[in-house]
Amino acid sequence: MGQADGRPERAGDGGPAGRARGERPFRFLIAGYALSSYGTFLNMVALNLFVYETTGRALAMGLFMAVRLASGFVAGLTAGGLLARFTAKSLMWWANVAQAAVMLLLVLAPGGTRTGALLAVSVVVGACGTLFMVALRSSIPEMVGDDRRSWANSLSVTGRSLAMVAGFASAGVVVSLVGYTAAFVVDLITFVVCAVTVALLPIPGGGGGKDARPDSEGDSGRGTREKGRPGRWRRPGAFLASAAVPGLGLMVVLRSVDAFGSSSHNAALPVHSAALDTTHPAVFVSAFWCLWALGNVAAQQVIQRYAGRTGRAVGAPGFGYGTCLMSGAFILAFAGFPSAATAVIALVAGAADGLTEVSYTSRLQTLPAGLRAHAFGLSATVENLGFGVGMILVAAALDRYSPLTVVAWSHGAAVVVAVVFLVRVSGARGRADARATHSPASRAGVDPGGPER
Repeated sequence: MGQADGRPERAGDGGPAGRARGERPFRFLIAGYALSSYGTFLNMVALNLFVYETTGRALAMGLFMAVRLASGFVAGLTAGGLLARFTAKSLMWWANVAQAAVMLLLVLAPGGTRTGALLAVSVVVGACGTLFMVALRSSIPEMVGDDRRSWANSLSVTGRSLAMVAGFASAGVVVSLVGYTAAFVVDLITFVVCAVTVALLPIPGGGGGKDARPDSEGDSGRGTREKGRPGRWRRPGAFLASAAVPGLGLMVVLRSVDAFGSSSHNAALPVHSAALDTTHPAVFVSAFWCLWALGNVAAQQVIQRYAGRTGRAVGAPGFGYGTCLMSGAFILAFAGFPSAATAVIALVAGAADGLTEVSYTSRLQTLPAGLRAHAFGLSATVENLGFGVGMILVAAALDRYSPLTVVAWSHGAAVVVAVVFLVRVSGARGRADARATHSPASRAGVDPGGPER
């Protein structure tokens, strides 16, 4: 049944039947996204090894990662503007096509041009990966409806976590048995499949469609468009308007510090694993990430059931509490506990990481459509910045300090910012409750939230 104001129903409207129709395309989209993520994680291992074998220098691997992160940084700055002009579907499609094309270039490149092809891969994969993620996350409310945001985000995180485990676990086998070229071809195929999935599915969102306009809840986005140039947003104005949302600026800062902390355990895990077992240095790292992923997937199942039963999204406080729990777990992972205890710690770290991902993404998705794209772009930028700077500083610190010390300082900073964030959110919520209690409607015995609350 249509809505009284003449607006078309969204995917999430219309009861269980309409919800199922809206969720089915999204499930197919996430399946394609998970497959392309598998190829990405497979090549994250294969490309690093290939770079080292091709150049013979460990510094080249660091340069490859630096270029990839820098490309993601720049793409984050431009993502909001691109989504203001083009549809999310077209941006997601071209992101996959470009990555497939550059992998084909690498496969066909003669021996003397492979260094240049590797540089092109690092630029394109870094930039297009960020653009795809921003387009996907910012368009989820239009795809499944506001009431199913947590469910959709949880499903997305589940697919990526499973892809990460499969990619990392199979990389050594694929490279050892069939070689680098086969690994690159597999990655190319996954991008092609994801591009075909995107092309076949109805995906709303972006400036090329009507869903990109701020809705009735998003009037705060007005006034940030350039006069006479519809569809193009002033980036500083959009960023400032996003930052004005209570707690959002601090939330993005916390995300950046969290990325800095993540760089510490990513760099320290191989060092710690080698110290535990010099003959099999990869055992601890592989086992830890597998358990981390299991914890992450388990948390997503709980979040999906919670969202389905209550119809509520995981709130902003979940991001702060999840960050504290996750950072604490990663610190304890390097404390030298027995294997059984460390396994439990890895499970907890994965579960907390899943909670932070869903709560953070769900919070940004409450912004108006135009501001939402810029907020996700800004978020991707600060995440790449935090992780990139962290990798440089952590690599230098690990030459002088133990992995436990480096991880404790890095994740300790995230805990401090998370506590500040929780205090801020708690104070804002208390003030909102006080205003509601003393409002004329409340004194008259009327619920100010109306039937929606």
